Amino acid sequence: MTDFLRRKLIQAAGSAAALGPFAMQRASAQAKGDIVIAASQPITGIFAFAGTAMNNGLNDFVLWKNANGGVGGRKLRYVSEDSGFKLDQGVAIFKKLMASEKPTFFYGDSTQWAKAVAQDAVAAGTIMTSSTSLASSMADPVGMPQHFVPGPIYGSMHEILMEYIAKTWSKSDKPKIAYVYADTEFGRDGIPAGKARAEKLGLPIVSEIVTKQAGIDVAPEVAKLRRARPDIVIFQGYILAPMPEFVRQMREAGLQSQVMGTAWGLDKPAYDALGAMGESLSGVSPYRYGHETDSTMINAMRDFAARNRPDMKNISPFYVSSWLSGMVFAEIAERCIKANKPLTLQSMKAALESMKEWDSGGIFGTLVDLSKHQAPVGRIYRYDPKTKTMEPASSWLKV
Repeated sequence: MTDFLRRKLIQAAGSAAALGPFAMQRASAQAKGDIVIAASQPITGIFAFAGTAMNNGLNDFVLWKNANGGVGGRKLRYVSEDSGFKLDQGVAIFKKLMASEKPTFFYGDSTQWAKAVAQDAVAAGTIMTSSTSLASSMADPVGMPQHFVPGPIYGSMHEILMEYIAKTWSKSDKPKIAYVYADTEFGRDGIPAGKARAEKLGLPIVSEIVTKQAGIDVAPEVAKLRRARPDIVIFQGYILAPMPEFVRQMREAGLQSQVMGTAWGLDKPAYDALGAMGESLSGVSPYRYGHETDSTMINAMRDFAARNRPDMKNISPFYVSSWLSGMVFAEIAERCIKANKPLTLQSMKAALESMKEWDSGGIFGTLVDLSKHQAPVGRIYRYDPKTKTMEPASSWLKV
């Protein structure tokens, strides 16, 4: 056992006692039978649109994987409950399913959930976790040894964005950049890394605007942008509102700034709303989109959904993200089984960190390195008004 993991287990001893007998019994339970993936999903509540997709994606991956031979001769089993995007409810689900289902893997609904269960997960010593969160704090092999991020963290995405801007704009005419972000962890995360990379590349940040998550009067903020006259406005921390209203008032003020974003801010609600205004949203996505055909795994998702979810209108990034987390869970388990290692945190962490040139089946358009508990790669996409979809605007970029 490594020194850092021994320290983590000692620090978490009190949590192990609180968890009860399952913390000691699970290792023997994992030796045979199904490999359980448990989840606390926000199927109702303010993020139900995302939670439903995430629940479907992880569930469908398990069914697809079992139909294709399972993992090391064993079946996966998926069990989930609705958190309503409430932290106390999500933590209660974690403790309940840990005791009743003895899972090897657990998927949660937020950064706060992952932090809240971390001590107990480490204390159990037989579980790895993931979530929809791309927060920088979640990719921490020492402080969060049991957790991985299913993609690049926000800091990596902002660095990719700055690298793209630097490569595509004239070196003699550096574009002026403005940041507009929500005063939340989601909003603030990644901004320091983006600013640092911009400074390194000689890209001027001419305005930095911080807003509430909702209920915003954008007029005073648009006035600030009008004074700064940026060539590019990068939004962070919003899924839809207030981006359309910002852009509408920017255009009325005579600003023709290019609108860019990251990850969840490039999903269908955002690009449809801006597309209806004649705007072409662009930004960095961790994954290929569900309509793309040059990925064997995206094709598998689409084919599975067509057969089993005929009412599902599109393969959303949330569906892709949770399916991908399932793939990583399965790969970790398979590597442990092939090496004749037990499904303990120590062995599974080592398996994750051995995934230095992992093939995601084209979800990422290049082999990825998960050894630092994230995949620091992404590609720039731009809205195409003809197809009404996000289409590639760059090669795959690594940082």
